Amino acid sequence: MVFLFRDKSVVNILFVVLLSMIVHAHFIVVPAQVVIGAPNGYFAVLLKNYFSELNTTWLFICYQAIILLQAIRINILFNEQKMFAQFGYAPAMTYILLTALMPEWVSITPALLANFLVIWIYHLLIKLVTNANPKTLIFNIGLLVGVSILCYHPMVLIILVVLFALAIMRPFKLQEWFCLLMGIAIPYYFLASALFLTNQINYFYRYLPSFKFSLPVNTLTPVLFSAILLLLFALLAGIFCWQKFNSRLVIQIRKNWMVLLLMGLVVLCIPFLCYKAGISSAILCLVPFSAFISNAFSYPKRLLFPNLLFWLMGALIVYNNWQLIKI
Repeated sequence: MVFLFRDKSVVNILFVVLLSMIVHAHFIVVPAQVVIGAPNGYFAVLLKNYFSELNTTWLFICYQAIILLQAIRINILFNEQKMFAQFGYAPAMTYILLTALMPEWVSITPALLANFLVIWIYHLLIKLVTNANPKTLIFNIGLLVGVSILCYHPMVLIILVVLFALAIMRPFKLQEWFCLLMGIAIPYYFLASALFLTNQINYFYRYLPSFKFSLPVNTLTPVLFSAILLLLFALLAGIFCWQKFNSRLVIQIRKNWMVLLLMGLVVLCIPFLCYKAGISSAILCLVPFSAFISNAFSYPKRLLFPNLLFWLMGALIVYNNWQLIKI
């Protein structure tokens, strides 16, 4: 099956769509849902006011459209930056498979919408090396991060990503760091101004992220344990293949990979550090993880291991779908 996604033909987009329909086949029996959880930003308000009242057919269409747009976008982004040795649709395939590994990831959540912002931020970060007007770009990155935090509070940890990415991508210049920090602060400045003018400044704390160390789940179920174990195995396999070919890449592409690695490590902490973020917030890891896991599907010349990994994920997805249907 993997060979269908290693080709650069545009027809492979159809295979990505079919794969998404198959791995989320439980929607035929179980309707798609909107899961908001704790109030954690404007995305929660958006879902509550405009998505929660939609019928099941439209929710299914919305969910499929969201993950397909994200999968195809990261696939185009990675291929444009020549992150892999050859053009293909393995990143899109990987992203679609990963969205079905955990039952908490098959609903429309604020974290799922936040992945659009994660992709956008990464797209801007990798432009830092070659951009002719870096101060404007850096300010825009900070502004986007500030807006992202307002939209989904657990995105606050992305500040660490952009700070370290700026250190990796560019030589230290105090003016550029000031531009970044100013961009991050400006959305909250305008929010505080609006609240002050409407005599609601006492509610400003509601828009601030909350931190509390806790486990994202109370009980480690066999399904969750299997998903974590398989995800870890696939990630280690992808990193092994990436290290094998990393020395052949130019410095700029290596920096892009380092930013992805840093992003994956940081967002992995969100379910543990952000108050009531839950296991659903871990879907933010899929953007960087899908890139590394794609190496395990793309680089091996023999398809035995890629196909084995594909069918292991497929088996777990089938089991997850069965459990969702039973519920």
